[in-house]
Amino acid sequence: MTITEPQARPGHPLPPAAEAPALSPEQAADRLMQIWTEMGTGLLLALADRTSLLETLAERGPSTSAELAQAAGLQERYVREVLDGLFVSRLLSLDTRTRRYAVPEEFVPVLTSAGGPDNMVRLMRYAELATVLDKVEQAARHGGGTSYADYAHFQELQAEDSGAVFEATLLDQVVPLVPDLPERLEGIEVVDLGCGRGRAVTLLAEAYPQSRFTGMDFSAEAVQFAQADAAARGLANAEFRLQDVARWDEPGRYDLVTAFDAIHDQADPAAVLRAARQALRSGGTFLMVDIAGSSQPEGNLELPWAPMLYAVSVLHCMAVSLGQDGLGLGTMWGRQQALQMLAEAGFRHIDPIDVEEDPFNTYYVARP
Repeated sequence: MTITEPQARPGHPLPPAAEAPALSPEQAADRLMQIWTEMGTGLLLALADRTSLLETLAERGPSTSAELAQAAGLQERYVREVLDGLFVSRLLSLDTRTRRYAVPEEFVPVLTSAGGPDNMVRLMRYAELATVLDKVEQAARHGGGTSYADYAHFQELQAEDSGAVFEATLLDQVVPLVPDLPERLEGIEVVDLGCGRGRAVTLLAEAYPQSRFTGMDFSAEAVQFAQADAAARGLANAEFRLQDVARWDEPGRYDLVTAFDAIHDQADPAAVLRAARQALRSGGTFLMVDIAGSSQPEGNLELPWAPMLYAVSVLHCMAVSLGQDGLGLGTMWGRQQALQMLAEAGFRHIDPIDVEEDPFNTYYVARP
């Protein structure tokens, strides 16, 4: 088996003897207080994102809470409390004479959709995972897990988050990672496993009208959304199917199989990887994109967002897999286990690649 390793970055190396930095009891207490405080800011930002409050403020410019509430169609008392919380969090400015709030110009890219994939406020809506705490607690005590139906808005959030990354990187940076793929996409068969609402498929179908693209997903809601979106875009070369990809069998059908952040929450990820291998035609490629990190926690000590990824795993990715009597692989299955499972599925040439504009993921280019 050939594995080409890129230069290591945080989350990839596995130190021989790594330990968490020692904290005094006072430092531990200070850290917990900081976490509690920042959790409050995150909740305020999540509400601001869902109500488009910061988008409206950035578009209007300096505004009082009453002016902003009227423009956003919200209740002033709620608006004022959120704005005050974000001001004391040092994310908004406030003219104390006119009582007008503003989004500092230099913060616009990270606080609003103007930043595309740089918009960090969208990530705060992961706080909505707290709504399943009761179910996850019961699962932790008695076994089992959750179902996708338990997450009212999470699918929408994931689609927005991944869509912003796809639009910024998929065509110009990700497609060229696979040798000769831009030229081959002038006429090949492609399938995307776990396609969600289908933005990767529609982007590719628009850019390469001579190829055919199929998206598959376990969620009927996601597939219906993707079908409607493709129809609205007039894409005759894109289709979407309701499919449990662990029970999918189309040997030798596709030139390119993709899976974008979809393997780690499968009930039977090994079966999905085997099916992806079997679906490839001679000379075909599997492009798997999944969370960048180490399979061992000590390898993630320097990964700044690792704690959040473990939390997302417990409250969603691992839990939905276990809820289907699955493996419970989890968000942080890591590079080492990913390489092992790809090899076990029959891939012999695996190239894990890091993309600077997407530090959360590793891009695995795998061939039989």
